[in-house]
Amino acid sequence: MTDHPVRRILGVDPGSRAAGYAVLEAHGSRVRAIDYGVIRVPADLPLAQRLSRLYAQLVKIVERHEPSEMAIEEVFAAHNVRSALVLGQARGVLLLAAADRCAVYEYSARTVKKAVVGYGQADKHQVAQMVKMLLGLPKTPAHDAADALAIALCHLHSSRMNRQIDAAARAVGARR
Repeated sequence: MTDHPVRRILGVDPGSRAAGYAVLEAHGSRVRAIDYGVIRVPADLPLAQRLSRLYAQLVKIVERHEPSEMAIEEVFAAHNVRSALVLGQARGVLLLAAADRCAVYEYSARTVKKAVVGYGQADKHQVAQMVKMLLGLPKTPAHDAADALAIALCHLHSSRMNRQIDAAARAVGARR
């Protein structure tokens, strides 16, 4: 029997007012959620203060759980240009909070839904229910937390391929 190392994966669903986070621990084929929730910041704060609070809270989570990998959802659409810019800024500080401490991987919402539910157009309720079932959670998590759990699960399933791509890139770089 192969001895598998324990992996800690941080999943993040970015948002400027509410950002979902999840930490999964994987040992071989066993996976468990060790922490998940939503970082909420008051909407009436100036943007700079909201971003600072998002950053500080995610840094605390990273320091507490010491993940080796972070998976974050790519931004693909927003209601308007301003929303897209604000979401991009929030995503940037969330990336910054973990990027110095662990490897970062990005996934589209469609890829996450397909990996977890089997259908790229699944709705939030379907994702939350599937995450609850796959991880054996006692209750259905809030949508932002469920999305973060789904992102982490997607990465866990996709990471074998990611490791092969990274190894190939290093091999190509070594030949130059």
